Amino acid sequence: MSIATDNLLAGWIGMLGGVASGAIIGLYFHREDWMEGYASFRRRMTRLGHISFFGLGFLNMMFAVTTMVVALPAFALRVASIGFIIGAITMPTCCFLTAWRKPFRHLFPIPVAGLLAGVVAMLAGWGAP
Repeated sequence: MSIATDNLLAGWIGMLGGVASGAIIGLYFHREDWMEGYASFRRRMTRLGHISFFGLGFLNMMFAVTTMVVALPAFALRVASIGFIIGAITMPTCCFLTAWRKPFRHLFPIPVAGLLAGVVAMLAGWGAP
């Protein structure tokens, strides 16, 4: 598979993760006291995990489309692809783990570093010959 195909697949898997997590969360959203109430840290982190599946899925899809339009150097392409996929896997994971146990919040630099590497690689490689 090509890099674009890998990220496109990652994007669609993210869509599936968003739909599946939304379906599970949706079973309980009507309960005022679920996860300590609507404004609780646990519930906010769970909602963030759910929406991050969609957001980072879209980011991976847009990256895949971008690679078809913009010629990027192989190294930048590879770094960006891996960074975006790492972010898409680890961000929802960190959110759900943090909702479960607060000390997992210390893992957030992992998805942030992956996504930052992806964006910087894309921008750095954009104008390169």
